[in-house]
Amino acid sequence: MFYRDIEVDLLKWKNSDDRKPLILRGARQVGKTTVVNNFSKQFDSYICLNLEKSEHKQIFENNKDINTIVDAIFFLGKKQKNKSTLIFIDEIQNSHAAIALLRYFYEEYPKLFVIAAGSLLETLLDTHISFPVGRVEYLALRPCSFNEFLLATGNQMAAELRKQYPFPDYAHDELLKLFNRYALIGGMPAALKKYVQYQDLTRLNAEYQSLIVGYADDVEKYAIKNSSARYIRHIINTGFSSASQRIKFERFGNSEYHSREMAEAFRILEKTMLLELVYPSNSVQLPIIADYSKSPRLHWLDTGLVNYVAKIQTEVFESKDISSAWRGLIAEHIVGQELIANNNDVRHHRAFWVRNAKNSNAEIDYLIQFKNNIIPIEVKSLAGSSLKSLHQFMTVTSHDIAIRIWSKPFSIDMIKLDSGKTFRLINIPFYLSSEIERILEQIIKS
Repeated sequence: MFYRDIEVDLLKWKNSDDRKPLILRGARQVGKTTVVNNFSKQFDSYICLNLEKSEHKQIFENNKDINTIVDAIFFLGKKQKNKSTLIFIDEIQNSHAAIALLRYFYEEYPKLFVIAAGSLLETLLDTHISFPVGRVEYLALRPCSFNEFLLATGNQMAAELRKQYPFPDYAHDELLKLFNRYALIGGMPAALKKYVQYQDLTRLNAEYQSLIVGYADDVEKYAIKNSSARYIRHIINTGFSSASQRIKFERFGNSEYHSREMAEAFRILEKTMLLELVYPSNSVQLPIIADYSKSPRLHWLDTGLVNYVAKIQTEVFESKDISSAWRGLIAEHIVGQELIANNNDVRHHRAFWVRNAKNSNAEIDYLIQFKNNIIPIEVKSLAGSSLKSLHQFMTVTSHDIAIRIWSKPFSIDMIKLDSGKTFRLINIPFYLSSEIERILEQIIKS
């Protein structure tokens, strides 16, 4: 058990005056149950219900009155009502009645702290099951971030140094080395726990294999229609080799499958948070509007899983600069993972930029919103790397900040465009990818 950054948001939820039952969303095995178990230390008492157990499920199935249900929960948990109590309803997707009854905890028992979670919860969002609109709130849990990796592996000093500005150059090489190891291992808690325990990379493959087999075994549960199962299975079996690349649904993965069936299968897996279809945008001013008519880029849950399934672990391990590994796709993928790692908004989606011009192939790896501007982010390796697309974006936008993420130390370059406009190119090392907003705040202040 190790610290997860989401605990900050869980504390905010606990202390909120208008707290609602919380639904914790996230892919299978990202650590939802462990996080809640650890968070339970903030309360006088803790009752954990697992609705895969019939005696726990029957509390909701056999009773329609919320008062009787609460009495039964406290009786089963052998707890007193007069203490601050966290009630955790795990695997809630196994009881439609429990989902429907969540609203009454908010309306009639606002002093109780209720969290619900379930590995396949997201698949219910498109069915006839009605989530209590306006009576629950959501947080998303994602794989471990680099910051969490540092804390779990005993590198607290390195984690603290990342928070400094200006950043000390003497720590650059060591932090880059640690980030490269993180990019190889990824952020799945089971793999990270095994690495912390044994410090042996060869032991991790069994964990990756277990995760992939588990996802494949859940195919039937993911499928809204029985016909979707084979398409989902095909995506899991072949799709990791397309990580961080633009894809087409028609004949995906050298199959004979058609666009309609594959698109539906991808959307089912997207709801389980195993992957995200990242769509392009040609926006240079807010809002960032995705263009769903264009091919999306495929991002999986975790880069460590990508390395394992795509069989590129050795290449990533031997790379002195991860931006050169697997044609630069691993660097782009792990940066994308870091950009979203600490964002617990279930509605958040990443985006990349394409130029809105005929026959143009200009593309920028990521777009983020910072205050009232869209900031472009390029993932590059060396100072001499081409920034042509970035120059095109900065020519038409109204602000003067762009970001390059690379393996070199932090720096700021002043770039003059052919048009005469100048902009600041903020060069951020890989290990600070999740700190972009904080760095921009510091730059604006200075």
